[in-house]
Amino acid sequence: MAMVVGSFAYVSAQVAGPQIEFERIEHDYGTIDQGANGKTEFVFTNTGTEPLIISKAKGSCGCTVPTWPKEPIAPGASASVEVKYDTKRVGPISKSVTITSNSVDQSTALLKIKGTVQAVATESDSPEMKTIEGATPVSE
Repeated sequence: MAMVVGSFAYVSAQVAGPQIEFERIEHDYGTIDQGANGKTEFVFTNTGTEPLIISKAKGSCGCTVPTWPKEPIAPGASASVEVKYDTKRVGPISKSVTITSNSVDQSTALLKIKGTVQAVATESDSPEMKTIEGATPVSE
């Protein structure tokens, strides 16, 4: 006697053609120091059925520089877009990177970065006076 209890198959709906799907589209640096590492990575997967090609990635200003894979991304494969923000500039961050690809559902994607760069205190900012050992104090 043979008995079949049942079987289930899960089929993921793939889009015909290339399709870009990012793990996240926004990065919040929070508060970071001036001169800190301003790099972040946006990981994506080609969830389509044909190779994905990113033809262009453009930052909203010269202080936001993206680097992206130039070779086609195979169906099911993952890669990343690296974004470097110039943290020499003090103040709030609210920038974007526009990704242009051959993705059938979304040929243009917008990645965002935000946060605040705070100034780092330097020795010249300190009101403390330094005493050199063996020196004679000078009064004004």
